[in-house]
Amino acid sequence: MSVASEYLQLQRESTDELVRRHAPLVRRIAYHLMGRLPPSVDVDDLVQAGMIGLLEAARNYATDRSASFETYAGIRIRGAMLDELRRTDWTPRSVHRKAREVAEVVRQIENETGTDADDAEVIRRLGINAMEYHQILADAASARLLSLTAPDDSDGANAFDVMDHDGLAPHECAEQERMREALVGAIGGLPEREQLVMSLYYEQELNLKEIGAVLGVTESRVCQIHGQALIRLRARMTDWRERDEDAAGRKQTKRK
Repeated sequence: MSVASEYLQLQRESTDELVRRHAPLVRRIAYHLMGRLPPSVDVDDLVQAGMIGLLEAARNYATDRSASFETYAGIRIRGAMLDELRRTDWTPRSVHRKAREVAEVVRQIENETGTDADDAEVIRRLGINAMEYHQILADAASARLLSLTAPDDSDGANAFDVMDHDGLAPHECAEQERMREALVGAIGGLPEREQLVMSLYYEQELNLKEIGAVLGVTESRVCQIHGQALIRLRARMTDWRERDEDAAGRKQTKRK
C-alpha cells in the first residue's frame, strides 16, 4: 500500500469513528429543535439532515482548530438541520406578518419611552385582546424563520444560527461578528425573566417543559415569554441594522 493510500485509509477510519461516536449528538440536537416545532415536522428528517452535517464535519475537521470536534460538529449539525427546515418552511405568511407588526409596535414604544415595552401598551396599540397577543407570541416562538436582522422580505439566516465562518469573505466575517456582538448586547438588555429563558433554552439547551419547572410556570407561559423575547430582540436588532447600514453608508461617502 502506498503512503497516500495508507493516509486515505486512516482518514476514512478516523471519519467513521468520529461519526459513530457523535451520532447521539445528532439526535439530542434534533429533539431540542423539535421542542419549538409543530407536530407536522418529522424528527427523522432532522436526524437525517443532521447526520449529513456530522459527516461533513468529520471530513472537514482539522485537529489544529481552536474548537473541539463536538463544538464544531454541533455547529455543522444545527446548520444542516436549519437548512432542511428552511427548505421546507411550514410557517404561514400570516405568522411572519403578525410577528413583524408586533415587533414594530414594540420598537416604537421603546424608542418613545426608552424603557421595555409593556404588554398592556402593546396590546392597546395593536387593537387586539390579550388572548390574540399571547397566540402571536406562541407562534413567534415556534416560527423557524423569525429573522432578527434580515429584511422583512428575506429568508435569511436566523440570528441565533451559528455561522461557519470558513466559507465567508473577510468583510462578511466582520459583519457577522458585529451582528453577534449587537445580539449579545440586545439579549443582555432584555427583562430578567426573558434573559433567563433565552439562557436556559439556547445555552443550557433545556426544553420548554424543563424551563417551566425551573421558573414555576406552565410550558405555554414559557413559550409566550420565549416569543416575547424573540419579538423584542427583533425590534431592537432592526434598530441596530439600520444604524449599521447608516454607518456603512457614511464610510462609503467619506471614501468618495
